[in-house]
Amino acid sequence: MPRSVMLAAGGTGGHLFPALALAQELVRRGVAVDLVTDVRADRYERGFPARQVYRVPSASPTGKSPLTLARAVWSLSRGILASLRLLRRVRPGAVVGFGGYPCFPPLVAARLLGVPTALHEQNAVLGRANRSLARHVTAIATSFEHTRFLDRRTQGKVRVTGNPVRDMVVDWAALPYQLPSEGGPYSIVVFGGSQGARFFADAMLETVALLPAWLRARLFVVQQCREEDLERVREAYQAAGVGANLAAFFLDLPEELAKAHLVMARAGASTVAELTVIGRPAILVPLPHAIDNDQLQNALRFADAGAGWCLEQKNYTPEFLAEAVTDLLTSPDKLSQAAAAAKALGRPRAVTHLADLVEELVGRSAGSA
Repeated sequence: MPRSVMLAAGGTGGHLFPALALAQELVRRGVAVDLVTDVRADRYERGFPARQVYRVPSASPTGKSPLTLARAVWSLSRGILASLRLLRRVRPGAVVGFGGYPCFPPLVAARLLGVPTALHEQNAVLGRANRSLARHVTAIATSFEHTRFLDRRTQGKVRVTGNPVRDMVVDWAALPYQLPSEGGPYSIVVFGGSQGARFFADAMLETVALLPAWLRARLFVVQQCREEDLERVREAYQAAGVGANLAAFFLDLPEELAKAHLVMARAGASTVAELTVIGRPAILVPLPHAIDNDQLQNALRFADAGAGWCLEQKNYTPEFLAEAVTDLLTSPDKLSQAAAAAKALGRPRAVTHLADLVEELVGRSAGSA
């Protein structure tokens, strides 16, 4: 059988994009890849270079209801049994988890079967699923030099690799940052994922209404919106005289980021990784009320490096954001300095370092066979 690796990830872009990047690199190295995820991954599966995509039962054991917790434990137990059968059939050389509870069953099953395992943590805070698994895996790859909730018992397993980005991100990173040309358009890219698109839809319409007319006339917005918001946002931009490209999902988002003068986004780990590899200035609005404030920590690291600005949602006002956007778009020095700082933070070789670690695990597996 060819060398193979099983990747396990929750079905969000934040978990699946680095898994996709690793899969692309492993396939280039002649390693076959299989993926375990959940039903949310449907929109991200296109182009994922896996031999097979599997789904096993899983659930997030959160909440205070004993019945909810019991159901979650039952689902995870079923997932572990299904994963044991799957791993015995597929026989991967290693199993790598990228966070989210769908990675819990296959990693537990791998541990029970003696298959080498690794976790990758994208954020500056160790996620809850990864936290529960950290002591039991063979290795832990992190994106930041310092990651919260890694204790002394796990430090010996840690290797800082950075957060892998997809091939198309690396390709567009070759395009240098271009300041707005005299009299030309100002390009802003706005996106927030499923939990941020509604906020940005409302915030941008409120903010645009307060921009000076001359700036609105030169503004072009590329924005991700929820399906139900597309029409009202489109009509509002047209009424304000603002050019816009709106969609519920952009397959070519790295290209749009590379062409942007300024980005506004949530502060998910993949967003920060792609912004830094491409090197673009951004206003980051972390997802509020997150249990561990992982996005706030990501945004603060980004802002502290001079790569952009962190705006907590509780501090947002249309007046503040309109003033900030006007100031930044008319201050080329601020934009170019932030773009350079973002680029300096980027780890374009993160996927190489992570793939090296995974191949070490596969070699360990082969050596013990």
